[in-house]
Amino acid sequence: MPDSLPASPRFGIEEEYLLLDSATGLPSDRVDEIIAAIPGHLAEHEYFHSQLETATPICVRADEAYEALSAFRSAAAGAGDQLGVVLAGTGLPPLGGDRLGSRVAKQRYADIEEAMRGMVTRYYSTGTHVHVEVPSREAGVAAIASIAPWSPLLVALTANSPLWVGEDTGYADWRYMSMQQWATAGYPPRFENAAEYDGVVADLVRSGALLDGGLVNWSIRLSEKYPTIEARLADAQLDPRDAVAYGVLFRALVARALRDSAMGIESPRWQRDVVRGAHWLAARNGLRSELVDPVTGNPTPAFDAIDRLLEYVSDELTHAGDLDTVRAFLDRRRADGGPAQVQVDRWRAAGMPGLLELYRAGHRER
Repeated sequence: MPDSLPASPRFGIEEEYLLLDSATGLPSDRVDEIIAAIPGHLAEHEYFHSQLETATPICVRADEAYEALSAFRSAAAGAGDQLGVVLAGTGLPPLGGDRLGSRVAKQRYADIEEAMRGMVTRYYSTGTHVHVEVPSREAGVAAIASIAPWSPLLVALTANSPLWVGEDTGYADWRYMSMQQWATAGYPPRFENAAEYDGVVADLVRSGALLDGGLVNWSIRLSEKYPTIEARLADAQLDPRDAVAYGVLFRALVARALRDSAMGIESPRWQRDVVRGAHWLAARNGLRSELVDPVTGNPTPAFDAIDRLLEYVSDELTHAGDLDTVRAFLDRRRADGGPAQVQVDRWRAAGMPGLLELYRAGHRER
């Protein structure tokens, strides 16, 4: 391990959940009642009344994030049980996605619907977002460039939306496909500095393609509100352990990028469409077959690429005390093939009742 690594960056995780009717599995508009039932927890609306959001405090350690997410899930799932609703950690609803969603009555959401029109009337996308603190926007832009070739592996590890309107899509991450409709989608272009990044965002707003900078929907972006870089790569997760492990793995990638930048190591040059293609393959394949090797660009067995990722950030994970957390996460992925595969297997074996039980299992204490 390099001598005297700086303190690991602080981080936070935002989790979104779908609310599904416990009898039918269809999206259920009960978010107001669930929020009212769990005072003292950070529970927020998302775009539809069938979605719920929470966020951890600013965290230093993985166990802080896990305690926050598991406590929230337990409380919200318990409230849902009383209402006949299942709290589901899945990127898209397996059933009912063809129905018009019930939009939360916020002016911003009304403005989004006016601008995006029919694209968002069935936009049930539900994700896990991670913020990692960076010392400056310049450092954040450099980290975005450095993380690019590794980012498709994060998509493969967290792909959890294989089912849509009652069918197996053949993709591990169908949510990824639905997100490509936005004016800004996929991995961002390479920026030379923060001024260029901010200038591109300003041009998108000025042109009318974006309402404002908060609607930048790149897979990784600079936060408009906080001194962080934000990953928006991951679907909602079945298990809070997986959300946390993904969070600290992304933190390790940011920490490695910051270390390399401080040492004057320039990130490898890459072409944006090649990165987007690697993301598409990761969304299609998940962990079931091949991914793009982040160093050579060649097809490689999925877990060979994942092993390369683990080696790349092993010093940062060790320094933060996260290596065992991430190794346990990867062991689960090797054993089950990823949450998308788990969902497909359960769907085929037991239909919607089996899926609902799978979602409930994600909120039980371990």
